[in-house]
Amino acid sequence: MADTMTDGAQVEQAGNAAPARWYDADWLRAWHEARSIVARVCPGRLDEFVHAFDVLRTPADFRPLRLPGLFGAEELAALRRSIRGIPQAAFEMHEAATFGRFVVHDHPEMTALQRTFVDRVGEWVGEPVEISYNFLSFYTRMGVCRPHIDAPSAKWTLDICIDQSDVWPIHFSKVVPWPDPHAPRAADWADAIKRDPALDFQTALLSPGDAVLFGGSSAWHYRDPLPGGDRRQFCDLLFMHFVPVGTVPLLRAGDWPELFGIPELQDVPGLDTAY
Repeated sequence: MADTMTDGAQVEQAGNAAPARWYDADWLRAWHEARSIVARVCPGRLDEFVHAFDVLRTPADFRPLRLPGLFGAEELAALRRSIRGIPQAAFEMHEAATFGRFVVHDHPEMTALQRTFVDRVGEWVGEPVEISYNFLSFYTRMGVCRPHIDAPSAKWTLDICIDQSDVWPIHFSKVVPWPDPHAPRAADWADAIKRDPALDFQTALLSPGDAVLFGGSSAWHYRDPLPGGDRRQFCDLLFMHFVPVGTVPLLRAGDWPELFGIPELQDVPGLDTAY
């Protein structure tokens, strides 16, 4: 899981492929570097390497599925009680500056809840899935979620609204080519993505108890800053991430040298952190 974001103008060169440093782009950078290595040291296996990841690609016609009232009043109240019981020490602070939020990863009660959705999510997306990870996201009045594409460890995301001060729109592009070797490089790349009519953005509006299921590793998505106001501004969300069954070794870049039998893949920068 990558938790970094820097200016989109800062780009890491990897041959002719240079994905920008948007949030969660570490895996994509590692993949492009690995592809370059395979092309150099064993070009006859390049197609094998590229197509091994086909299972992580989202169908081109998939669009986010809005699920109003996924949680009834009693279920939502129980979820809120569980959250109130989480000790303060469990809250992670590293995204306060970039997202204006505090997060809690893989809390046992949230993971138990996620397990109950495995079969339904598989039916909704049309393939068997397993749990990847989950996290609670508590946005403050500084909340913002800039345009980004997730790592494939979040191929499928069930985004559940727990509570909020105001309805906070989330915007999704159509499915884009993945892994896309051409990243936006201009200083205003994020605004350019929002304005691009070819991306055909759609908007989802969630109330507490509602959810949206989307393929965040193959679609741009973002939220503009939380609306201002004199009263407290917040949005509490639960993100449950799912992946196709049996794909964890593909998700872990550190497993690629052994998985593909190509020891040179150990030279991929950031191999141990790209997930």
